[in-house]
Amino acid sequence: MKVGVFGSAHQIEKQSQIKRLFETLQSFEAEIYVDSHFYFFLRDALDYEPPIAGIIEDDDFMVEIALSVGGDGTFLRTAARIGKKDIPILGINTGRLGFLADVNGTDIEDTLQEIFKNYYRVEERTLLRLYTEHHAFHGYNYALNEIAVLKRDTSSMITIHTSLNDDYLTSYQADGLVIATPTGSTAYSMSVNGPIMLPQCNSVVLSPVAPHSLNVRPLVIPDNYVISLTVESRSKNFLISLDGRSDVFVTGTQLTIRKADFTTKVIKRYKHTFYQTLREKLMWGADARMKN
Repeated sequence: MKVGVFGSAHQIEKQSQIKRLFETLQSFEAEIYVDSHFYFFLRDALDYEPPIAGIIEDDDFMVEIALSVGGDGTFLRTAARIGKKDIPILGINTGRLGFLADVNGTDIEDTLQEIFKNYYRVEERTLLRLYTEHHAFHGYNYALNEIAVLKRDTSSMITIHTSLNDDYLTSYQADGLVIATPTGSTAYSMSVNGPIMLPQCNSVVLSPVAPHSLNVRPLVIPDNYVISLTVESRSKNFLISLDGRSDVFVTGTQLTIRKADFTTKVIKRYKHTFYQTLREKLMWGADARMKN
């Protein structure tokens, strides 16, 4: 099996888990390809050269599965590298709180054994695509988690005029607006009190950031709706962020957001469910008074 390994360069304390990952892949006789940035981190920072078949230096590559080693941020960067290649991604969590990277370091051997026996399932996750006038946004214009429109360099709020399928919805006066997929509902959107959605939902949530009016609440809409935005700001500019990749736009720029025409494939263990992730990551049902 051809396996691509992508990782974060901020996990020196996790080197034993990383080495165990490569040793396990080698034991299954995998053909291993490593992203160049991660490879040089392993070689220079950890003094470790894994047994590999090659280095992935650009976006012209093809493997059967991809492993994302780090946290959810690493997973998002890996998904952006995969793009439309239809390669399923397994998230191995060596970071902190992980909803996408939900395989713990202690489960590496068992999880890889299941994968090499083809005992796993693949979930398809919706992405959002951003269209801008004159192609103002440079780079990969898709988001797996969210597209956020935010104020910049000022304490003043921005006004975000919002329409759905060309019908006017409202003008948000707020610090920003987060447009999140079901996958992103447990990320930025959740931090601004947006609802949690199951990954299988065919919906998108609009969650305002610190709105001027408390009457303005998050809104869930069908994911086939077209969202149109224009922004007013005293500073004459604003920030737009796609899964953390940000750019500065001038006010008046027309933004259009719609569902992408492809999905990100996420590898999940048969024995692991989204409900289990919620219980573990958000400590649902846990009683702080009960201590070991």
